[in-house]
Amino acid sequence: MHGRIPSPAPAAVKVFERQTPSRPGIVVRKVFGQPAAFVNGNMFMGVFGDKVFVRLSEEVCQDAAERHGLELFEPMPGRPMRGYDVLHPEILAGRDAGRNWVAKSLAFSERLPAKTAKSKGS
Repeated sequence: MHGRIPSPAPAAVKVFERQTPSRPGIVVRKVFGQPAAFVNGNMFMGVFGDKVFVRLSEEVCQDAAERHGLELFEPMPGRPMRGYDVLHPEILAGRDAGRNWVAKSLAFSERLPAKTAKSKGS
């Protein structure tokens, strides 16, 4: 990976913690040293530096970009992760709006095939 992975911003972590649903089946673990939430082994939201991102279907991603100004998540400049959008701070400031996007992400991710954990060394 080229470039430096940013440290998680405390404000983004706080938003992530506030917005992450607390219910059975949701697991929070670190990805590149930053908190991320998973359901059935599929990441549905996370933190990268000062950004909070969610996983959405291609159709919802397109609509979100056009109608709500969300942008593709690019952990490396010019290398977007398709299906993941960054939630703007204004969206996250309003708890209901943020929860709505997180709920869409969770619902989409729950419909994906479950991933099983890989053993270390394989």
